[in-house]
Amino acid sequence: MATRTIHLILNAHLDPVWLWPWTAGVDESLNTCVSMCDLLDRHPEIIFTRGEAWVYEQVRRHDPATFRRILGHIRGGRWSPVGGWYIQPDCNLPGEEAMHRQIELGRDWFRKHIGKFPKIGYNVDSFGHTAALPDIMKAHGQDSYVFMRPMKEERTLPSRVFRWRGRPGGAEITTFRIARGYATVWPISREHVEASLEDLPPGVNDTMCFIGVGDHGGGPTEQILEWCRENWTAIPGVRLVYSSPEKYFRAIAPQVSRLPLVTGELQMHAIGCYSVHRPVKLGTRRAENLLAQARRALEVAPPAARKAAAPRLKDAWEQVCFNEFHDTLGGSSIATANRPAEEQLAYASTIAETVLSETFRTRVHALPPDRRQRFAFTNYSGAPFDDFIEHEPWLEWTHWQPDWCLLDERNRIVPHQVIEPEPLMPDSVRLLFPVAIPAGETRVLRIARRPAAKKAAVGKDNPAFALRLSRGHPVLQPKGGASWTAPELDLITDTSDTWSHYIDRFCEPLVGQAAWGRPERVENGPLRCTWRIPGRIGSSRICADWSRYAGTDFWELRLRVEWVERHRLLRLSWNPGAAIKSREDGIPGRGLERESDAKERPVRDRSLLRLAGGKTAGAVFPEVFSLSCDREALRLTLLRSCPLAHHIPKVLPPRLNHVNWADRGAHLFTMRFYPAGKVSAARLENHARLLQQRPLAADLTRGMPFRPYMNQLDRPL
Repeated sequence: MATRTIHLILNAHLDPVWLWPWTAGVDESLNTCVSMCDLLDRHPEIIFTRGEAWVYEQVRRHDPATFRRILGHIRGGRWSPVGGWYIQPDCNLPGEEAMHRQIELGRDWFRKHIGKFPKIGYNVDSFGHTAALPDIMKAHGQDSYVFMRPMKEERTLPSRVFRWRGRPGGAEITTFRIARGYATVWPISREHVEASLEDLPPGVNDTMCFIGVGDHGGGPTEQILEWCRENWTAIPGVRLVYSSPEKYFRAIAPQVSRLPLVTGELQMHAIGCYSVHRPVKLGTRRAENLLAQARRALEVAPPAARKAAAPRLKDAWEQVCFNEFHDTLGGSSIATANRPAEEQLAYASTIAETVLSETFRTRVHALPPDRRQRFAFTNYSGAPFDDFIEHEPWLEWTHWQPDWCLLDERNRIVPHQVIEPEPLMPDSVRLLFPVAIPAGETRVLRIARRPAAKKAAVGKDNPAFALRLSRGHPVLQPKGGASWTAPELDLITDTSDTWSHYIDRFCEPLVGQAAWGRPERVENGPLRCTWRIPGRIGSSRICADWSRYAGTDFWELRLRVEWVERHRLLRLSWNPGAAIKSREDGIPGRGLERESDAKERPVRDRSLLRLAGGKTAGAVFPEVFSLSCDREALRLTLLRSCPLAHHIPKVLPPRLNHVNWADRGAHLFTMRFYPAGKVSAARLENHARLLQQRPLAADLTRGMPFRPYMNQLDRPL
C-alpha cells in the first residue's frame, strides 16, 4: 500500500465581523499576524496559511513593521497567501459583477503589495457555492478551490477532492472539501487528522488537514505543534508534513484529470441565512445596481471624469465587497455589527449616486434651450429600457391641468396617467407614462398643451380588471380574459436558529394565512389599474397593491408588511395552475436548472417554471433571496422572525423581550407574476433589470429660463 501524505495546513480562521463589530476584526487581524510571525520565528520548519486582502491591508495600515515581517516570511516560503480575494464572501447572493470585483480587488491588492496573485480560491466557511463560481474564478486565472460547507452530512460528493464545473461544458477547477473543520476549536486529536483521509478518490494519496485555533483569529499554538511532534509517526502508513494548499494542489496535479467530476452548485448549509436580516441584503443589491450603472455611465464620459471617479468607485466597491462577507450578508451577525454594515452600504450607494449624478447631469444640462418644462431620462442599465416610469415634476405649486400632455422629441403625444403622489401636499403631482430608451441613450419629454382633438395613442389593451375575494382569497379578473388566482400568504412556525441548522426546508406547521379586508380600486386609468387590499397575518399588518399595465401580460404586486412576529416565517405560495415539471432559478449572471424537491435554496431575482402541458410561467422578485418549489407551488420566503445570532444548542430563555428579533418593522416587496403562457428566462431577466436599474431622471434642466408663479397657467407650453 502506498504511503499516504497528510498536508498539515496551519491556519487561523478569522471572521472580521460576526459576534463582534468590524473594529474588533481589525484588532484580531493585528494580533493574529503578530502571533504567527513570532511562531514562525521560533519554529523554522512550519508554514502558515492566510488569505483575504482585507486582513493583510489592516496589518499594512496599522502595523507596517509586522507587515514587513510577513513579506519576509512569504519570500522565505514560510507564509502562504491563499484565496486572493478581498474577503471570504457569501458565495450565493452577490451578483456576477460583485463576484468579479471581489476577486479583482483582491488580485490588485496582492499584486501591488505582495507581488503575486494566489491561484487558489479559499472560502472555507461560506454557506454554499453558486454554480457561477467556476467560470468566474477561471476568468481570473484561478484553477483550484478550498471549501468546507456543505459538509459531508449535508451534501454527498463522490470524493474529498474533485473537478468542479458550474455547468456542462463550463470552466473546471480542482476543488477540495475540508473534513471536520477548518480549525481545531477543541484540542487536536488523531480522529481530527485521520478524518482527512476519508473519501479520497482512487490513486490520490495526498490530503489536507486544517489545524489552528479559531474562530476569532488565533492560529496554531505551541501546544498544537507539540502534539504534532509527538504524533508525527503515530498513524501507520501515513506521512505528516507541514504544508500549504499551494503545495497540496501541486502534489496532486498528475492525478487531476482522473478525479471525479461534479457539475452544478455546491449546496446547502444554513438555509435560514438567505431569509434573515433583510436590510443588508437590500443594501448590497442596491449598491451593486447603482455601481453597475455608474460604471456604464463613465464608459462614455470624458477621460478626466473617469479618472476622477475611479478612486471613489474603488472605495465604494471595497465597502460592498467587505459587507458581502458571509456572516454579514448571511444575516448571522449581531445587531451591533449589522448597523455599521448598513451604514457602509449606504455610503457605497451614495458614492455611486453621486458619480451617476455628475456624469448624467453633465450630459443633460448640455441639451439645447427649451422654454417648455422637460424631463430627461438616460438609461445606464446596459440593455434597452421599455417600461413604465413614475415621475413627480416640480410645477411650482400648480395643479396638473386637464389639457396638458407630454410630447416626445418628435412632438408625438406620450400617454400619461395622473397617479397618487408621494408627498401628502395639495399641489403635488405624480405621473405614470411609458418610455422606451436604448441602452446608453437619453430621451426627453416636454410638458405641453394638448392640441385640440388630439389624444395619445394608448392602444386597444385596457388594463382594467376586477378584484374579488373568493373564500377570503384575492381573484383577479381582467376584461375579456381568464381570471387569475393571486398567490397566497402563509404564516409558518419557525423555531430554527438564525442559520436554520440541520434542516433543508421550512416545514413546521402553518399557523395562519392572510385575512384580507375590503378591496378598493385606487387607480383606473388608461395605463394602469390598481386594487388595494389591506389585511393582517398573525399580528402583522399587510397591504397589497395589485396592478395591471396597458399592453402587458404580467400582474404586479407591491406588498407592504409591518412585521412584528416571533419565531414565524412569512411565505408567498404561488400555484401556477398546472404541475411544475422543472424550474430555472436566477443565480449570479445566469439561470440554473433545479429540481422541484421542496428544498430551500438561495435565489437571485427570478424563477422560470416549466409546466405540464408545455407552458411556462414565471415570477420576478428582486427583493426576495430564498425560495423552495415542489410540483404544486413556487414558495418565496419573504421574512423570518428569529433572534439574531442564536446558534443551537443554546436554549433560549422563556422571556425574550431583550432579544434582537430579526427584521421587525416595515418592508416593501415589488414582484411581477407571469401566468401560464410562453414567458422565457430572458424575459424574466430583463424585467428584473427593469425593476432594479431604472433610468436616471432630471426635471428642471439647464436651458429652461421661464419660472412661473403659483398656479400661473399661461406658461409657455
